[in-house]
Amino acid sequence: MKLTEEQNREIKEQQSQENITKRVTAPELENILYDAIPILDHGFIRVVDYMGNDTSIVQSARVSYGKGTKKVSTDSGLIKYLMRHWHSTPFEMCEIKYHVKLPIFIARQWIRHRTANVNEYSARYSILDKEFYLPEPRHLAAQSQSNRQGRGDVLNGEHAKKVLELLKGDAEQTYNNYETMLNERYDGSIIDKDARGLARELARMNLTLNTYTQWYWKTDLLNLMNFLRLRADHHAQYEIRAYADVMLETLKKWVPITYEAFIDYRVGGTEVSAKGKELIKKLIDGKNISLDESGLSKREWNELMEAFEQTEKLI
Repeated sequence: MKLTEEQNREIKEQQSQENITKRVTAPELENILYDAIPILDHGFIRVVDYMGNDTSIVQSARVSYGKGTKKVSTDSGLIKYLMRHWHSTPFEMCEIKYHVKLPIFIARQWIRHRTANVNEYSARYSILDKEFYLPEPRHLAAQSQSNRQGRGDVLNGEHAKKVLELLKGDAEQTYNNYETMLNERYDGSIIDKDARGLARELARMNLTLNTYTQWYWKTDLLNLMNFLRLRADHHAQYEIRAYADVMLETLKKWVPITYEAFIDYRVGGTEVSAKGKELIKKLIDGKNISLDESGLSKREWNELMEAFEQTEKLI
């Protein structure tokens, strides 16, 4: 990822600000505030604002005047209790705002989480940057034979090379056509002084989905954790998972007690049906139970077994 001189200047100006506040802050998050953390080839995430910290959750849960309790261990116990019993409202008291640069096809997947305030770069008003996402060869895989929305084996060298050539060629060709229709280059120069360009809101429809866009994405802590629980999971698409992994690190710096509880009860935990509970009881008692005897479908059985395999890896 390469930032322009203007972008670097803006970040330095933001970081040089010295504001006095009576609000609670998160020192570890303050250390990376406004930093552009690189993701994929041209993408990034920046934390640009936040409200509250772990003590805000405790305060709202107790509806108290103070900021949490005097003992961190007491705050930790309450937050773990809230997480364990799915008490959600106290986590809504904290908010965070990210500036994200990402490929359009990931943005369209991301926007399905309709629990945030979003303001995206307007291609009706401005010209999109000439930047496209090109996967590394190790991330180019064939369609999975068992999962309709997943990847299978990695493509071989020559096949992968051909795919990358197609992706790059298509992106560059459509962007060149985009500039031709606009009658303007992305640097602002006019192509033909005697011609009129097509409206930006129409010309943009020609671009490929690996073109980069940007947005500001603001959400509360509860919905951030709901997002991360799905998108940082190993089943999630690699490209969106790359963003979720970085956001997990910002969560850890922002609300470390909540992060620990989230990893324990949400990421490392699993939901079990009534039949699943009965199966686990029998297994604990030392009984050998087959799939046919369990009362579970094959998919339920596999998901339950996989959950325990993932738990072992985390431990």
